[in-house]
Amino acid sequence: MDLSGKVAVVTGAGRGLGRAYAEALAAAGAAVVVNDVDGEAAESTAGAIRDAGGRAVAAPGAVGGTEVAERLVSAAVGEFGRLDVMVTNAGVLRDRVLWKMSDDDFDTVVGVHLRGTFTCGRAAAVRMREQGGGGRIILISSPAGQRGNFGQTNYAAAKAGIVAMARTWAMELARAGITVNAVVPVAATEMTKTIPAFAPVLAEAERTGAPLPDWLRKDEGMGTVEDVAGLIVYLASDASAGVTGQAVGIGGDKLALWSHPAEKSAVYAGGGWSADAIAAVWDTFEPETYGIPAPKAPVA
Repeated sequence: MDLSGKVAVVTGAGRGLGRAYAEALAAAGAAVVVNDVDGEAAESTAGAIRDAGGRAVAAPGAVGGTEVAERLVSAAVGEFGRLDVMVTNAGVLRDRVLWKMSDDDFDTVVGVHLRGTFTCGRAAAVRMREQGGGGRIILISSPAGQRGNFGQTNYAAAKAGIVAMARTWAMELARAGITVNAVVPVAATEMTKTIPAFAPVLAEAERTGAPLPDWLRKDEGMGTVEDVAGLIVYLASDASAGVTGQAVGIGGDKLALWSHPAEKSAVYAGGGWSADAIAAVWDTFEPETYGIPAPKAPVA
């Protein structure tokens, strides 16, 4: 994929998945505005890109508010003349079960993930529509947003909302030639290292430098952060011009297309439904499952 001449903004790109996205976009030829709340981390990523022969500038700031979002777009235009790609990756965790989650826990996570995606996406859409020629908006979601996850009311709600934004914006921006997609990544990050079923395997791989085992890469679809980056480059490219409004999962050896919510089954009653009538037919429905399935390591 050749992204020469394109300019991208990547939020939360100081480390982890965001850094992998920024470096992959730059390696494909794009100029990159590297955002992170940690200014030193942002400059580290931008410096690494420049050292590798790419073009990048650091733009520190905590996403969420309009001012930072517009400043990131202005940095892209000011430094490189345009904006073609917006990747909304920045995030934060405040995990608590429902009855222990504070207002601040909820508001902080929703503010960064959901509001930050909204403000950055809006700022990008305004610029892309003004300059013409289309564009790519790539939103980062999570399996938690698709399935729910214990202790993550705030995070799961935000990530589910992000996929809904992608579907809505795909409709609204289609005439401008701007595609909008949600990526659902699974990778070995500081977050996944805390999952008990994964922690020992990831720690051993980090200690020895050995590749992740096949059961993790194939069955669980979990690999390195670099494994995810190819999808970002593809969605940023001209090759993906016909792909929009989708939620695409990637991790390890696995690439997947998530389904949209849809009516699974329906029954009808003339005149409408009483509570007793609903109770009488409810067992004809097959309930949906929920929650991220527990990983299944192979038996030794």
